Amino acid sequence: MAVNINSVYTTVLYILNKEQRGYITPAEFNSLAVQVQDEIFQAYFPDGNQLNRKNQTNSDNDTEFFNMFKDIAYKLYPFESDQPFIFVGANGFQYSGNRELFKLGDIMSTYTSTAPNVESVTQLTSKKDYAKITRSKLTKPSNSYPICYTSGAYDPATLESPSLLIKVFPEPDSLTVNCIVAPLPPSWRFTVGVLGQYIYSEPLSTNFELDISEQTPLIMGILKYCGIIIRDPEIVQAASQSAQKAEINEKS
Repeated sequence: MAVNINSVYTTVLYILNKEQRGYITPAEFNSLAVQVQDEIFQAYFPDGNQLNRKNQTNSDNDTEFFNMFKDIAYKLYPFESDQPFIFVGANGFQYSGNRELFKLGDIMSTYTSTAPNVESVTQLTSKKDYAKITRSKLTKPSNSYPICYTSGAYDPATLESPSLLIKVFPEPDSLTVNCIVAPLPPSWRFTVGVLGQYIYSEPLSTNFELDISEQTPLIMGILKYCGIIIRDPEIVQAASQSAQKAEINEKS
């Protein structure tokens, strides 16, 4: 279950207004919400790596519902999916999805125009190594052991950010890429009431995509930045201490 953005915003406003410490506008809140969600999401990977070392030394708690490594993996499941790549000629396969890619997982090349049909895990290398390996007769890749490298290409029509290209050798008939996508930017949207007040609009808003267990870290993280905006060091300190205590408790 995702975190409801209106619950977070109303809680942040309540805490700020309780002591008459200030007010944060929807635009400011949305900017901070994107930043804090991104910080929490990116922390999953170093945290997971640290907890995985405990798994390897059999020092982690493997009791059901109390294995922190499995908990992080569970939080990432909604962001893991096979993303579409289409063949664009000499440049290879271009990403054609509408989500921002965060990490690439297994790259599977499928060869159906030659017998026998083969689906192979594709080794990702640098462009420099790709050139060396494909030129060598001893290390030249095959349908069973293909290699690839990634690059970016700007769309000249829209001048948008480069979309990912994957060049594979030997060239497959299709490509399947398991990816971690970045969470969508959260956004608290509103309509204006007859008195000029902001009225929450659920259809126009975008909730946080993080697991419901992240609601408190989201609130504390946003409050920390709110303290900086309204120049209240007490809010920054209280929010930072609370977040740090929770992080130490999780990793200990």
